[in-house]
Amino acid sequence: MRLGMLTACLPQWTLDRIAGWAAAAGFEALEVAVWPSTGGRDYAAAHLPVADFGPQAVEETRALFDKHGLALSAFAYYENNLHPDPARREEIQTHLRHAIDAAQALGVAYVGTFIGRDWTKSVADNLAEAERVFPALVDYAGERGVRIIIENCVMEGWHPDGYPGNLAYSPELWEWMFGLGLYLNWDPSHLTWIGIDPVETIAPYIDRIVHAQAKDVELDPAARQRYGFFGKVNKGGNPWDLGWWRYRVPGLGQIDWTRVVDRLYEHGFTGTLSVEHEDPVWGGDDERITQGLHIAHRTLRPLLVH
Repeated sequence: MRLGMLTACLPQWTLDRIAGWAAAAGFEALEVAVWPSTGGRDYAAAHLPVADFGPQAVEETRALFDKHGLALSAFAYYENNLHPDPARREEIQTHLRHAIDAAQALGVAYVGTFIGRDWTKSVADNLAEAERVFPALVDYAGERGVRIIIENCVMEGWHPDGYPGNLAYSPELWEWMFGLGLYLNWDPSHLTWIGIDPVETIAPYIDRIVHAQAKDVELDPAARQRYGFFGKVNKGGNPWDLGWWRYRVPGLGQIDWTRVVDRLYEHGFTGTLSVEHEDPVWGGDDERITQGLHIAHRTLRPLLVH
């Protein structure tokens, strides 16, 4: 198992700068954010130009990772592949194919994205739509030796009423999406706040957990007494603020990382455990973000076999 980090937390840094910092800080791999430079999501990062990724870019990227002794564990492009606007959906899926092409050129095994959801339709209609949409994407990836991995984030901020905006948040839905040929970028933080013990999801699905994200979550039971499980109704303009939980870097939340890592080892996980830093306490500027990454590293590194 390797300890890596997702580059999206440092959107203004170049990949060269991130790689140098990460190697010096003791990380072994990068999960590289590959949103288009035009953005899309407010925290998207464009660390490789996958839409225009010619032979020179391939060689430069290989040389960069070799220089710093890092692995490139996956590409990250987490967008809504069931977006209700047909034009926007096509943009997203076109860029996903660009990411798959670049992954093939670099020998990267995984490209991460979301199932997503058309929030104007029922869950049943969305599942049927995904069954229509995803086989072609899975085939496109498979023909190029790449697997599409789905993060189990709820993405409640994508839905106007705060309902799940990414239909991959539970083991029930994982079993459905595995039938479409998709794999899992397993993240315990999302499971924890929706009431699922993340440790208990490892053994049953280890054959599909090919990449994992290390993100913690802090729960506030007193606030939940006021808002309920579904969180605030009046979010003050921030659709992501449910009011009773927040993301933290590993070691500062509820997750028992000793149990998580032990169970991953027990069941033969040999992939990358990639720190995803979305901690508001250790955010806001580069110094605090990198300090948060150091905290995550100090928490996780002793648990991994050298």
